[in-house]
Amino acid sequence: MAGKDLPVSPLAVPLPEVPAIAGVSLGVIEAGIRYKGRADLTMMVFAPGTTVAGVFTKSRCPGAPVDWCRAALKAGRARALVVNAGNANVFTGKAGRDAVAATAAAAAELVGCKPREVFLASTGVIGETLPHEKLTAALPALHAALTPERWPEAARGIMTTDTFPKAAVRTARIGDTTVTIAGIAKGSGMIAPDMATMLSFVATDAKIPAPALQALLAKGCAKSFNCITVDSDTSTSDSLVLFATGQAKHPRVPAEGGAMLKDFARALDALLLDLALQVARDGEGAQKLIEINVTGATTARSAHKVAMSIANSPLVKTAIAGEDANWGRIVMAVGKSGEPADRDLISIAVGGTWMAKDGGVVPGYDEAPVVAHMKGREVEITVDLGLGRGKARVWTCDLTHGYIDINGSYRS
Repeated sequence: MAGKDLPVSPLAVPLPEVPAIAGVSLGVIEAGIRYKGRADLTMMVFAPGTTVAGVFTKSRCPGAPVDWCRAALKAGRARALVVNAGNANVFTGKAGRDAVAATAAAAAELVGCKPREVFLASTGVIGETLPHEKLTAALPALHAALTPERWPEAARGIMTTDTFPKAAVRTARIGDTTVTIAGIAKGSGMIAPDMATMLSFVATDAKIPAPALQALLAKGCAKSFNCITVDSDTSTSDSLVLFATGQAKHPRVPAEGGAMLKDFARALDALLLDLALQVARDGEGAQKLIEINVTGATTARSAHKVAMSIANSPLVKTAIAGEDANWGRIVMAVGKSGEPADRDLISIAVGGTWMAKDGGVVPGYDEAPVVAHMKGREVEITVDLGLGRGKARVWTCDLTHGYIDINGSYRS
């Protein structure tokens, strides 16, 4: 179903107005890689001196673009980004490696930089050779038409089964200077980031050394993209890349970052969570966004594992799709997580109504408010394990027939 029109998710949020970021120009073009009649190739060009940070899939079978970016990231510098939709360039062997090398070389020649200063990402069907000749042939016209204002087109250009474009904007203070952060993301299925066909690209006009930028991105990702799941499947192509153009005039930031970046970290964390939740809202076939809070775990790490076990449970997700207040499925998901749990201490609430306390149903429990809550578009689950102070929050979506329809015909 990739490339076909899908009904917009009922959980969609409007695309915000994204301002120009000093030192960034971008645009899209139709390269004909897989889709017909839509842009499928996106390019960003960054000012000289731009620093870069990245977090990528933990899949043991990553795509060729991920391998390329990991190697390029070591230098901490970037001048361009090229993203194609419709073909993931995964499991393509030497042909895949040749495709990324040819793409980076072509983009570098246009920009006037080294190939390793070009970052690459691909999303779409796995196992098909990327026709990079089409891609490189389209680059000159794409490069010639780049402008600072084309963030909305870029957000649409990286989509596959997404039903709405995703973008976010935040501002922050570094010293007395206001800096801007803008980002786009795509993702709808194969979403269980370990950082799905999840891609996200963020840019700021701040001047931040690469080591500090990397630390901020990794920490922010742990609280956002690594706290969402649609279907428990981690993509071979997950990429989150942050570019800092250095065009804003603010006090010098030390390599380690430090207190000077406290407000920037706050804004970046908020932007990443905004984008991550938009991905969860656009889960394939999703009708409901689900927030899961786990408290009382032995550690925060344990709480996260329990929360993700609940979020990834097909039985929990289908119960919510059917608006069935079956808290037994939540208990099941806690138990299968493998984390410390005591069935006689567990308490469960849905929509703020406690259904079970200390391992048993609440006396006089009335299911009506829970059912009413589950009929809404956003559902909240709380689990208290009663063992310690560890807590975590994650997000997922329900599992409907729409997920099967989309993925059963993905390549057609």
